[in-house]
Amino acid sequence: MKEKVTYQEAQELILNAVTPVGEEKVPLETSFRRVLAGDLIAAENVPAFDRSPYDGYAFRAEDTKEASPDHPVTLHILEEIAAGDVSHIPVTEGTAVRLMTGAPIPEGADAVCKYEDTVFAENEVILSSPSKPGDNIIYEGEDVKAGSVLAQRGSRIDTGIIGMLAAQHVVHPEVFRIPVVGVLSTGSELVELGEMPEPGKISNTNRYTISAALEECGCRPVYRGIVGDFPDEIAACIAEALQCCDALVMTGGVSVGKYDHTMQAMEQAGAKILFNGVKMKPGMACTYAVLNGKLIAGLSGNPASSLTNFHVIAASAFRKLSGRDPYLPEQIQVTLLNRFPKKSPGTRFLRGTLDLSEGKAGIRLSEDQGNIILRSMTGSNVMAVVPAGSGPQEVGTMLEGFLL
Repeated sequence: MKEKVTYQEAQELILNAVTPVGEEKVPLETSFRRVLAGDLIAAENVPAFDRSPYDGYAFRAEDTKEASPDHPVTLHILEEIAAGDVSHIPVTEGTAVRLMTGAPIPEGADAVCKYEDTVFAENEVILSSPSKPGDNIIYEGEDVKAGSVLAQRGSRIDTGIIGMLAAQHVVHPEVFRIPVVGVLSTGSELVELGEMPEPGKISNTNRYTISAALEECGCRPVYRGIVGDFPDEIAACIAEALQCCDALVMTGGVSVGKYDHTMQAMEQAGAKILFNGVKMKPGMACTYAVLNGKLIAGLSGNPASSLTNFHVIAASAFRKLSGRDPYLPEQIQVTLLNRFPKKSPGTRFLRGTLDLSEGKAGIRLSEDQGNIILRSMTGSNVMAVVPAGSGPQEVGTMLEGFLL
């Protein structure tokens, strides 16, 4: 077991401890936001044939090379092709075919002109400007060529990918199973929402914040209840949760107080402790372990502290567990838009909102950055990293950061 590791070491230790869960096939209509379990490779061209992007006329560009407003060209209309139909008569010299948006380009034609750029009657169309071969034609494979990689394994299915799956006739895409992650709250002082807290008791907000953070990572949180500060009971809850869950997140009991029994309970349940404590603020107090190949994240009971630790360390592992790749957060450089007055003997993480109004990435810090100030996470979508040994941070300071 390691004590007081850096946040980078903590990330590496737990990322090495997790692998994506199993795979399954799901109906395409329920696959949005699921994670692809294999590369999506095009089996056919899209579109599958040359087609028109407009309602208009298809003809030979050669027939219009001398066309002008003073000397228009008149072409005889052979037939009309609707979207979904195919042509039956080849286009030859002096002829054209009326066609609708999406209709196949008829044999012999190599250009299209929109309706509004022509003068037409039932059997003829008049063109007053020349066209070049290829004008207004969408060619076979212009969108997607057979054999190309459309999306990589680990990609979260978005609106574009689901459209590509449909275009390739993938009715049941193969995706990673959604990891089931238990959420266990420890602390004899906790009560559930809906119960009136007695003196000394507090409402269990961590249940909801951690569950929401897990959903953002692509996991399915399952609440495992509240357990008091008794190591035997906590150990039993850990063992029971991991019989049906792929991982477990616990809050509370990870400091060094008389009633902090999380690490003891983990060991009592048979878990191997990866590390205890991280050199960061907030979020220093934590214990991470593995039991039967399943990750246990023991976080602080302080709301902002537990969420900061989750975003900095645990989130990458849970994204990896869900099959996401890349699973590390997107790195970004941000400029401080308001002053942070405190010194940072250790690495400090500042919460705030991304501001692009000045044409560059800025971070507007939440008012209070304390360990217990959950309000500071409201609306936060970026964190900035203050290096260990730093003094107060002035407006305009450039810091490394990452998007939440």
